Amino acid sequence: MSEINPLFDISGSTAVVTGASGVLGESCCRALIQAGVKIACMGRDQKRIHTLSESLGRGGSESMSIVADCLDRPSLEAARDAVKARWGRIDFLLNFAGGNRPDATTSVDRKFFDLPQEALAGAVNLNLLGTILPCQVFGQQMAAQGKGVILNISSMAASRPLTRVVGYSAAKAAVDNFTQWLAVHLAKEYSPNIRCNALAPGFFLTEQNRFLLTDKESGQPTERGKSILAHTPMARFGNPDDLTGGILWLLSPAAKFVTGIVLPIDGGFNAFSGV
Repeated sequence: MSEINPLFDISGSTAVVTGASGVLGESCCRALIQAGVKIACMGRDQKRIHTLSESLGRGGSESMSIVADCLDRPSLEAARDAVKARWGRIDFLLNFAGGNRPDATTSVDRKFFDLPQEALAGAVNLNLLGTILPCQVFGQQMAAQGKGVILNISSMAASRPLTRVVGYSAAKAAVDNFTQWLAVHLAKEYSPNIRCNALAPGFFLTEQNRFLLTDKESGQPTERGKSILAHTPMARFGNPDDLTGGILWLLSPAAKFVTGIVLPIDGGFNAFSGV
C-alpha cells in the first residue's frame, strides 16, 4: 500500500467546484476535503454555498464560498481571481453546475413540436455553455501554470437519449464532444500536463429527479423508476458517494496518462441492452 497511496495523493491541491450545493456537488466537496484538498465552493445561492463552506471548514480543512453564475463570465473571472488571491493557484475544476428543465421535456400534455425555444435554449445553455465558460476562465489559469485537471459532468442521457428529455440529452451529448475536444486542445496547444475528462453518472436521486423516480408518499419507485431499475444490472439508484472513487482517480497522478475520456458510473446501465 505504501507504493500505491502516492498515486492517489492530491492533498494540498486547490479545487473549484461549480454547482457545489447540489446533491452530487456537495458529496464531491466533502470527498475532496477528506482528501486534503482546499475547496472553493461556487454557486448562485449565497446562503447554501456559505452554509456548505462553513460545514466543510469545521473539519479543519480550508474552504471558501463564492457566489458566481456559470453563465456569467465576469462573475467567473472574479471567482478565479479570488481563488488565486487566496491560494495562488487552481489545480482542479469540477463542473457540477447543470440540470434539466421541465419545460424542455416532453410529456402527455407537452408535445415535442410545442416545446418553447426559450426552454430548449435554457437547458442547452445551462449544461453546455455552463460547462464551456468555466473551462475558459479557470482553464486559462491552468494554461498559465502548465498544469491542471478539468472534470466535466456528463450523463447517461448523452449516450442513451432518454425518452422525454430533449434539451438536456442534446446538451450532455455536446458536453461529451467538448470534453474530448478540450482535452486535445489543452494538451497540444498548452501543456500535456493539463487533462480534461468527464464523469457520466447513471441514475442518482437528486433534488430535481427524486419525485420523478420515487413516489413522494411511499418512497417506492415510480413506473419510470421501475423501468430504470429494470435496465440497471446492479438494480439500484446511485448514491452520491458512488462517484467518489472515479473523481479521486481522475484528479490524481494515478490517471496522469488519462485524458479525453467519459467515465460511466452507472451500475451497468450503459452496458445493458435490455435483454
